[in-house]
Amino acid sequence: MEQHETKEIIAVRGLRRNFEVGGETVKALRGISFSIREGEFVTIMGTSGSGKSTLLNLLGCLDTPTDGEYILDGTEVQSMSKNRRAVTRNRKIGFVFQNYNLLPKTTAIENVELPLLYNPAVSASERRARAIKALEAVGLAGRLNHKSNQMSGGQQQRVAIARALVNDPVIILADEATGNLDTRTSFSILSLFQEFHRRGRTIIFVTHNPDLARYSSRNIVLRDGRIVSDTRNHAPESAREALEALPAGDLD
Repeated sequence: MEQHETKEIIAVRGLRRNFEVGGETVKALRGISFSIREGEFVTIMGTSGSGKSTLLNLLGCLDTPTDGEYILDGTEVQSMSKNRRAVTRNRKIGFVFQNYNLLPKTTAIENVELPLLYNPAVSASERRARAIKALEAVGLAGRLNHKSNQMSGGQQQRVAIARALVNDPVIILADEATGNLDTRTSFSILSLFQEFHRRGRTIIFVTHNPDLARYSSRNIVLRDGRIVSDTRNHAPESAREALEALPAGDLD
């Protein structure tokens, strides 16, 4: 195997997360364990209440576990200070959200530059160059100076993906990234994720939609805070082919 197929990016061991609600303890995650290697495209699925949102927050360094171990790119996360977790989150993880989370009335370039503003080692000229390169990579070379409120939902999501890529993170963490998009645009965005996966990107796609499992290389299913299945998909379907099979129409 090539090295990029064997490097472990994420290791989760015995992860538990409890919340105190109204004097009662809610066990959102009940001791889950798995690892993700560089270059995998993993869907994490489950219905509401399964624990996938809690797991996403832990993987994204937005929260810390009640118990267990989380190692990201060789570094133990749960023992980090709050500030160190924030730096790790900014440098190691690219987020793509369902609601895009773009700054309103701000250009595509300015939105994509945002994660780099927190990295003093990156100059203003390099920041702009990297933002333009990321936008070109998602097919938005002609929309560099368009503001968020001048773009369609699909275009806004492409800006969000460019922003996730601009720091060259070790993982892209997507939360229901096609949830607000129509069918054609959803397949277009999935095709983009598949293309980045082919280029060696590590992608974690958190969703309640089991249909998306057909397009990733591995599927983890949660139920009641536990992993109930973890399967490999050796022949993912092509989102591009699915898009081309749809009736003709404009992409959002």
